[in-house]
Amino acid sequence: MTNHPDTDRDSTVGEAVYLGIDTSCYTTSVMFMDRQGRAVSEARRILKVKPGHCGLQQSEMVYQHTRNLPDLMEQAVGGHRFRLLGIGVSSRPRPLADSYMPAFLAGHGLARSLAALYRVPLWEISHQENHLEAALWSAGGPRADRFLFLHASGGTTDLLLAERAEGRYRLTPAGASSDLHAGQFVDRVGVSLGLQFPAGPALEKLAAQHREIPELPVAVHGTAVSFSGPCTAALRALDKGMAPADLAAGVQYALGETFVRMIRNGADRYGVDEVLLAGGVASNGWIRGHVTEKLAKRRIRAWFAEARYSGDNPAGCAAYAVRHGEGDK
Repeated sequence: MTNHPDTDRDSTVGEAVYLGIDTSCYTTSVMFMDRQGRAVSEARRILKVKPGHCGLQQSEMVYQHTRNLPDLMEQAVGGHRFRLLGIGVSSRPRPLADSYMPAFLAGHGLARSLAALYRVPLWEISHQENHLEAALWSAGGPRADRFLFLHASGGTTDLLLAERAEGRYRLTPAGASSDLHAGQFVDRVGVSLGLQFPAGPALEKLAAQHREIPELPVAVHGTAVSFSGPCTAALRALDKGMAPADLAAGVQYALGETFVRMIRNGADRYGVDEVLLAGGVASNGWIRGHVTEKLAKRRIRAWFAEARYSGDNPAGCAAYAVRHGEGDK
């Protein structure tokens, strides 16, 4: 955390707010949140990927974030008159000392500049912690000091043990994918189906038209999972003429069942009975229903980030800043 003198806090001009900034691999986003932790305004923009492509180079991400941030800041400020109390920003992918990705430099640089200009505190967290904080903020739970957290996205399929300590959550690896991430599985099949990258929302919409749900292979060993086999099986099924909607439904089934088994095994290992899910893949409505129903039979409660705040967004950075700025750690 970077502290600056509190010279501006005595000002009575404008609505008192905290700012959250996140510049991930595929979304630029900013949010203003009031002292009670309520969203005041936000703006986000998905980075542009050429049709038929499955990603962007880091240099292109930084370029688009740099262009997006002024537009989004103007949009979020709108007609408001704000008094800035503090800033939360994601500065790296994971809460690890060697975790680094250029995409986060754009948001981090802007946050540092604004904190210095307005002499307000700056709190840095990782993108993964941002997802955790956004999920807690929007889901309202778990309230336990110890639970599982599944972060499933295009760049991550991590099961973590979350333990609250000293104003933040310590995240201990508890399981992961050994090859493709969940979102990569979705995107590879989705792009092959002719869907635009990132393919998650379109694949979910396509799957709703299915006539049957084929059971693609599920590869889970304890809390270690693999998506390369299911992905290969899905692409082969497509080559053999499987109906696109049925294939999309099969992908959802493979993901949902993988998450269920992974979480169930992790809950047994760590002696917990609650799990929080976030990330773009975890916003899928069918997967949410499947996971909730299956885990309930094992008396494991599943909490989900609100769909809008499950994918990449700035709410976690803003909520973290509010919690620390208002002394509710």
